Amino acid sequence: MLYLCIMRKVLVDAHTHTVASGHAYSSLQEMAQAAADKGLQVLGITEHGPSIQGTCPIVYFRNMFVVPRQMYGIRILMGCEVNILDTEGHLDLDDEYLDRLDIAIAGIHEKCYQGGSKAENTHGMINVIRNPKIHIISHPGDGTAELDFEPLVLAAKESHTLLEINNHSLAPQRHKSAARVNNLELLRLCKKYDVPTILGSDAHISFQIADYDRILPLLAETDFPDELILNFWPDRFFEYLGLSTS
Repeated sequence: MLYLCIMRKVLVDAHTHTVASGHAYSSLQEMAQAAADKGLQVLGITEHGPSIQGTCPIVYFRNMFVVPRQMYGIRILMGCEVNILDTEGHLDLDDEYLDRLDIAIAGIHEKCYQGGSKAENTHGMINVIRNPKIHIISHPGDGTAELDFEPLVLAAKESHTLLEINNHSLAPQRHKSAARVNNLELLRLCKKYDVPTILGSDAHISFQIADYDRILPLLAETDFPDELILNFWPDRFFEYLGLSTS
């Protein structure tokens, strides 16, 4: 298909999981080697926060300093996919742990989210977007919580927080019926307001790293500009999020 021909080289995959998350299937080193084999420059290892059943114990996030940040020729970002717990935007990692992360992703997961109305959910999400310790919002368009996307995009632009377009949530097996329509709306709004975004593989096995096969048709449908996709631009990715490059 045409959209496969116009895809730039993906150099950053910021949202992946290893066996430490409890329901993923590759080790950290297997993920890093696969990312290097695919020609990436940056890989984020972002295990689930403690409210997800079966994930790593919280001590995992204290000991990440032992992991080399350069591995197989690529930059490794050790982080967490933190859980948003409620409509005020409370998180399941406190500041002590957030400060230990190279990158912090925050997202809503059904099993550990106390939701409310569309307005209430949007209020809590904006609070998280404005949290200076959070860099990326994972799968805001997956439909787990009803959200008003325009104020989220505007808040993200103001705060330099990236709203992720998530490949994993578009899988038919996930039964996220609203994900396609919601992600199209997010892309159109990001394009309208000139807001950068990030494509998330949400890889749970090494073969899924930098796999955005379900997102590509959405990018084509919205004629979304490459310049706003930070997976293609590592320097801009680090600069936009204020992340250390070393």
